[in-house]
Amino acid sequence: MNEIDRLWEFLQKLTPLSRSCLLSELERLELCGIDMPGSSDIQSKLRAEFRKDGSTLARASNPSRYFFTPLERFLIDGAPEHANAGRISRNTLTPIWEWICRDLLPTMARDYTKAVTDQTDANNPKEAMKIASGFQTKVVKVLENTLASSDGEEISRAKLGQYTASRTAFDDVIKMLHVLRSHDALMKFNAKLPEQIGKLDDSQVTKVTVLLDVIRKSHPNALPFAITLVARRLQPYWHLIRLATKAAASKSAADVAATPYAIAVSMVLDQLDDRRLALRVALKHNRVLVARDLLADIYDTEYALKVRIDEIEQSEWGVRLQQLMDAIAALVAAEVSRFPANVGHILGSRRLRSNQSLTGRLTYLAWKGRDAVTDGAAVFRKLIGQT
Repeated sequence: MNEIDRLWEFLQKLTPLSRSCLLSELERLELCGIDMPGSSDIQSKLRAEFRKDGSTLARASNPSRYFFTPLERFLIDGAPEHANAGRISRNTLTPIWEWICRDLLPTMARDYTKAVTDQTDANNPKEAMKIASGFQTKVVKVLENTLASSDGEEISRAKLGQYTASRTAFDDVIKMLHVLRSHDALMKFNAKLPEQIGKLDDSQVTKVTVLLDVIRKSHPNALPFAITLVARRLQPYWHLIRLATKAAASKSAADVAATPYAIAVSMVLDQLDDRRLALRVALKHNRVLVARDLLADIYDTEYALKVRIDEIEQSEWGVRLQQLMDAIAALVAAEVSRFPANVGHILGSRRLRSNQSLTGRLTYLAWKGRDAVTDGAAVFRKLIGQT
């Protein structure tokens, strides 16, 4: 019997819950770039047990799925360590649910699980959703009371830590609380948005900002999630920064950072980090064409940030952007170095940087010319106002 078989024999002695949590933890470590010998074999066995389709995405049971339904639009398939404003890691849901059921509200959770299971068995999803809504309200109230003190927060962190080694999973609990509190307002906001926003031009920015202002004033903690709903309709994603640059007094990083929607820039950087992780996975599995498309999108986002925000290099955004691009450059260099120097690699092609093409350079000059006219007009108006 080899080592994997012996390990699997040991795992069979654990409870199904423990094995499910182990699967989530192994996937989390893999997303963080931590490779463990034999992990892929164990993951395959665990997925065969818990996920009949063999997918890497967690499939929640009916009670937890109904409970987490309000979060669905904000879930990402990434490691909890990868912070995303307005996003919640799907891998966090399993430990959070176990924490709720075992420590936060064990008796109520048991009653809720039975009630929802009865309704799903009876093919009555509407009643199941109603029961879930009531349990969400109870969880929100208990969380508010529990997290009101530093001692309560510390105890909650420790208890949650029994189900996941992630240091940032507790942050997703706070995000969950914000979403559940403002769910109705977020859904009303979502219903007022266009089905698709192909381009976030000035007119669209104005319309969206009016809607965002309502959320910002009534539910300030829900603003990142409202912006996420906007981002879901955008292609390309980096257009999101226009929410911040349009509201700024100038294109300088300092003025953009002073706007109510500056978080949109951080969210674009979050997305860039998502692309970095996806690029690493694509290269690991030799999916070169996928890596090519990811890299082209990465370069376009980097270019947009540098062109549309002046002096970004001296800002915290710029520091983070440089760190991300250095990490991405290292991934690309490692991949290209696998081939002889006289063999061209698709990831080393200058064509991936569309901004270096003639069209890209003309677009850059047009932006700069427009900015110069706009800035000159602003200065002229200021001078006229002083006379």
